[in-house]
Amino acid sequence: MNLFEITLRLNGFPIKEAKKRLDDIKAIPEGAYQEYIDKQRKDILHFHYNQNPFYHRFLEGKLPSRWEDVPVMQKSDLQQPLNQRLSKGYSKKNSYINKTSGSSGHPFIFAKDKFSHALSWAEFMDRYQWFDIDLNKSYQARFYGIPLDTLGYYKERLKDRLGKRYRFPIFDLSHKKLEGVLKAFSTKKFNYISGYTSSIVLFAKFLREKGIILKEVCPTLSSCLVTSEMLFESDKKILEQAFQIPIVNEYGASELGLIGFTNAKNEFVVNSEALLVEVLDDSGLSVPNGQPGRIVITSLYNKAHPMIRYDIGDTGILSPASTPKKPILQELIGRTNDIARLPSGKTVPGLTFYYVTKSVIEDDGNVKEFVVEQTALDSFKIYYSSEEALTEDKIKLIEEALFTYLEPGLRLTLERVETLDRSKRGKLKQFVSTL
Repeated sequence: MNLFEITLRLNGFPIKEAKKRLDDIKAIPEGAYQEYIDKQRKDILHFHYNQNPFYHRFLEGKLPSRWEDVPVMQKSDLQQPLNQRLSKGYSKKNSYINKTSGSSGHPFIFAKDKFSHALSWAEFMDRYQWFDIDLNKSYQARFYGIPLDTLGYYKERLKDRLGKRYRFPIFDLSHKKLEGVLKAFSTKKFNYISGYTSSIVLFAKFLREKGIILKEVCPTLSSCLVTSEMLFESDKKILEQAFQIPIVNEYGASELGLIGFTNAKNEFVVNSEALLVEVLDDSGLSVPNGQPGRIVITSLYNKAHPMIRYDIGDTGILSPASTPKKPILQELIGRTNDIARLPSGKTVPGLTFYYVTKSVIEDDGNVKEFVVEQTALDSFKIYYSSEEALTEDKIKLIEEALFTYLEPGLRLTLERVETLDRSKRGKLKQFVSTL
């Protein structure tokens, strides 16, 4: 066992057992795979019905006899204190606890039992090996945000060091900063790139303007993994031209783990080992493969917290070529984040507002939804719906976060509303620019 896996185990995540379980699942033949799925979904449904008071109430005390009758969980259903949603025998001390990004405008805190979280890591390791990426050895160029408070900052930096990652903070993507990024690629032996789609695409456009091929600057580079935001075909072509390496689309969610991952044949393979991914119509019925619908996901192993027929907030299409063992995502028709431009010339991805809006996310479930609108280069407005109006102290924290992550001197207004406007698809987009 190497350093990365040792670190997981020291933190209580049984990675060795999870990898063994994943190998066992992968060994199940196609002909028996539907039986495996049926058993796992039944087991996790019965477990939470019997062991999770929150989910028992959610089912109104009645266990559906057909899977199709199990109600779909919305993110808003989970916006209540975490200790009211945990299964018997699980607590914040013996579970993995984190927050969703709130990119859909519905933030909440979630839990995963430690085996379930270890299984997620085992799956990431397995998929990364498709492109010869070893999390214990391969050196990652990381385009991600980072907390700017002292404790959070150094915690992430330590994790980067242990995980063989070099982080490029994406809060400032001006040409001057991108020159520094390019210089790092010329001096460091990166093996792969990973990070937010929009940030990496901006870097690729910067390289294209300069007529530079990244593979020539950094010959050790072998692949690029984009995540957290939509990857459009036009952007993929820009990345391929500027980098001259395979571009891999990674689809995941913090509360679920890995959802989909493109293989060497450019098939967007859905995780069928630990998740059940369904595509439903507006009435909650499965649509035929090849037709669009909302993506609903069941975590087959998470016992700490129910994620059963959970509406993740995206729409997509499963390919007609899908099988129970190898579902293929034909198209992800999901949310994407705009780019914010600031008076100083800074360019930041809309996902930066995740770090700003974390200031308003509390475990009491007060803030239900929010959207951020840029109305001028220096002006932003946050619309939010909540049980109670935000206090002046809380508003001050949001302003301080805005100045910290973006830049000083910005103007911020907040407006509490009953409901938030949605797109034609019923989506709530967290960041909108009117520039």
